[in-house]
Amino acid sequence: MAKIVRADGYRWEVPVKEYKTQGTGFRAIHRQTLLGENQGEERLHFITRYFEIQPGGYSSLEHHEHPHCVVIVRGTGEVILHDRVESIGLHDCVYIAPHQIHQFHAVGDEPLGFLCIVDRERDRPQIPGDAELQRLRENPEIARRMKV
Repeated sequence: MAKIVRADGYRWEVPVKEYKTQGTGFRAIHRQTLLGENQGEERLHFITRYFEIQPGGYSSLEHHEHPHCVVIVRGTGEVILHDRVESIGLHDCVYIAPHQIHQFHAVGDEPLGFLCIVDRERDRPQIPGDAELQRLRENPEIARRMKV
């Protein structure tokens, strides 16, 4: 059944959830699943989620097999994207290719909010191992920004 998920500011009429239920390596972040997980949405082959990171917060440093797309809709931030750190802001679109390490950081005084579109069927995120972390720390720009 077709529908509209109404928004009020940066909140939609769906539950606000924890970013993750296990682990560490992330701070001040939550998510809302807008489309793709509810009854009647089974034919969608993707899930649309909204993540919001509070100032000074960040997502997990991770990689996975599935690609995904992120569109910034609020605030500014930085993203570790494989082998570099990039500034991101309103309406920027980030493509994260399979097994590319990434981590989002909110900078400035307002939250960093973004839509994230992923396949419905996808693998679980993987945290970089010790050797991978050491390689990342060799890049001063990444070492300055990454949190684990």
